[in-house]
Amino acid sequence: MAAAQPQLPAGAAMVWRLARSCWSAFWDYETPKVIVVRNRRLGFVHRMVQLLILLYFVWYVFIVQKSYQDSETGPESSIITKVKGITISEHKVWDVEEYVKPPEGGSVVSIITRMEVTPSQTPGICPESMRVHSSTCHSDDDCVAGQLDMQGNGIRTGRCVPYYHGDSKTCEVSAWCPVEDGTSDNQFLGKMAPNFTILIKNNIHYPKFKFSKGNIASQKNDYLKHCTFDQDFDPYCPIFRLGFIVEQAGENFTELAHKGGVIGVIINWDCDLDLSESECNPKYSFRRLDPKYESASSGYNFRFAKHYKINTTTTRTLIKAYGIRIDVIVHGQAGKFSLIPTIINLATALTSIGVGSFLCDWILLTFMNKNKLYSHKKFDKGVDTLDQHMGQRLPVPELSQQDSTSTDPKGLAQL
Repeated sequence: MAAAQPQLPAGAAMVWRLARSCWSAFWDYETPKVIVVRNRRLGFVHRMVQLLILLYFVWYVFIVQKSYQDSETGPESSIITKVKGITISEHKVWDVEEYVKPPEGGSVVSIITRMEVTPSQTPGICPESMRVHSSTCHSDDDCVAGQLDMQGNGIRTGRCVPYYHGDSKTCEVSAWCPVEDGTSDNQFLGKMAPNFTILIKNNIHYPKFKFSKGNIASQKNDYLKHCTFDQDFDPYCPIFRLGFIVEQAGENFTELAHKGGVIGVIINWDCDLDLSESECNPKYSFRRLDPKYESASSGYNFRFAKHYKINTTTTRTLIKAYGIRIDVIVHGQAGKFSLIPTIINLATALTSIGVGSFLCDWILLTFMNKNKLYSHKKFDKGVDTLDQHMGQRLPVPELSQQDSTSTDPKGLAQL
């Protein structure tokens, strides 16, 4: 008598059946089924979606973005600037050696248009500036000896002394005396500054494509002595009038010369290297970079000093300079045909066209009448493979006209 096989617990049997079902489904193969649905509205939506996707890739991706090209951004760049011109103030004539900082010329150059000069400063003791916080006083008790204010000009001596002018008093300090606002002299250099000329020499290089070019086209020795930049008639003469730069940035020159400011000269090198080299040209734009309407930080100024000796006494002239700072900024992008990005974008375009079919399938399965009938026709399950029948034809059941009518009373063409 055969021994009875042990029975699995109910829970284990359920897990075993689930595992067998998952293992069986893992080896299923799904193949798309094509069904023609004769519905003009749905067909119109399908073709319009395909047309929009095709137009997007042809016009925007390939024509505007030039995605068939390999590209490189941020060219290697060198900049040399040189300022020329003279101007006058109430006291003297100024040349470039005095009003241009730094004098060697680079991507950033400052042109001084106004100065507050404090001459003949020597080390000593004098009243602190009233601009310094808590510098005003009524007696010596208000001034602490040895106290150092980082916003001030020196170390306090502990005495309260009369100010340079008026009836006020401030704490005495050991510093360069007199301090800046005690005897400063205002000198305006901007009268002739709009006629200053600035040479901006720029050379760029795209290492990926081994392409180099500069913004000076002519090789004649005297070309730069007689030309001025003009976007239409002479775009390869990089000599700009300072007044022209400020005007193109939309600023008032007199106001800018008094308060100072930062103007950006942007040079854009966008080059299509599939075309000739002459089509790769620099394009200039100008705009103000510092916050014009923020009173706390608007304008541009800096300080520097000139030191000398008078009878063995070290002396200096302190200058607070207001000016127009020119920042030259170079950017650009170069592109050239490459097979790899072309193939990638073509494959993406062809794949994206299938979005129209996905959208229309979703409409049919969700919103159209007889969506259940469409789902039944589109998805078939449990079809055996041919190799399981050893070459035998799959049996095709013959439906009677009555069964066919009950399944699809109006026919799939009526979708």
